[in-house]
Amino acid sequence: MMNLTPTEMDRLVIFTAAEMARRNRALGIRLSHPEAVALLTDEVMLAARRDMPYAEIRDMASQLLTTDDVEPGVAEMVAMIYIECHFAEGTKVMALFEPISRGPAPLLDDVVPGEIIGGEGDIAMFADQPVVVVDVVNTGDRDVQVRSHSHFFEVNRALQFDRGVTFGMKIDRPAGTGIRFEPGVVKAVRLVPIDGARIVMGQAGLVNGPLDAPGARERSLELARARGYRGA
Repeated sequence: MMNLTPTEMDRLVIFTAAEMARRNRALGIRLSHPEAVALLTDEVMLAARRDMPYAEIRDMASQLLTTDDVEPGVAEMVAMIYIECHFAEGTKVMALFEPISRGPAPLLDDVVPGEIIGGEGDIAMFADQPVVVVDVVNTGDRDVQVRSHSHFFEVNRALQFDRGVTFGMKIDRPAGTGIRFEPGVVKAVRLVPIDGARIVMGQAGLVNGPLDAPGARERSLELARARGYRGA
């Protein structure tokens, strides 16, 4: 009987997928995204176990596959791979950037499968939404990052601003972005109303329900004051 750790089980899955990739490649079958990633990962992890130097492994990995070896669009999907490798001196993370190089054969077309092709012109965000601008200062001793999806009323209690006017608001920024507040620096922040069902759950736990429920703003402000939120 052999007991395997989760890490060892993952390694066996990678090896199995890599073996499938090697078989398909030997038969002239272009590799899919999982097959290409598995092959690159397996070869890099094996080279680390063989005590190859870090820089040599990275150079070797960049020569393993080209666009001729993979299905159209796979190279664009594999922009970066992080691989946790076991070296003699310990565990290190190997970062491969754009590991699938351009092959000699011409690409089939200029369209990448899964690519999002936007229309002409710019898209205005929150164009019809009312905007609130507040001055915010970080009274803490370290940077605070606030993401675009956050209910601004509930952000870090060390941020000083008029919390009452920010109830039900979020940063006027695209999804996935945010604003960093350095200690002692005043920043003017544009906010827009949270749209949709306007239900906020979790976050700092100051609302946990519909924003527009009767008395929700007053209850949230009272709770924020009791918990020491600046500007409440």
